[in-house]
Amino acid sequence: MPIAVTWDHVHLRSPDPEATAAWLRDILGGEIVRAPGRIDVNLGGAKIFIAPLEGDNAVNPPPLHPHQGLDHFGLTVKDIDAVAAEIKAKGVTFTREPTTIRPGVRICFIRGPEGISIELLERDKKYT
Repeated sequence: MPIAVTWDHVHLRSPDPEATAAWLRDILGGEIVRAPGRIDVNLGGAKIFIAPLEGDNAVNPPPLHPHQGLDHFGLTVKDIDAVAAEIKAKGVTFTREPTTIRPGVRICFIRGPEGISIELLERDKKYT
């Protein structure tokens, strides 16, 4: 019998958790929830935990793209071109402009806090 799992959270570390949470709220519409020792953001039905960097421990910079391991997370949106125009007006950096990758699927990539790569995508239901 297969193991039954459900998504619980994505955990980020940030030198400025407040700024990271504010970016996720202001740019992507997340809801900030305070938790002991960290800030959580509810985003599109998922939880993102944002913890501060601990002590004076040196950390590695975000890896250059492409790299092994976790590459990005993807968020579904409606009317990707309108969303892209709205967040571009807020100063968000695009690493890939909106483009159709196959019939019914349009994507773009943006750079989030700490260099996180975030994919925005729109799927036309008639192709799924």
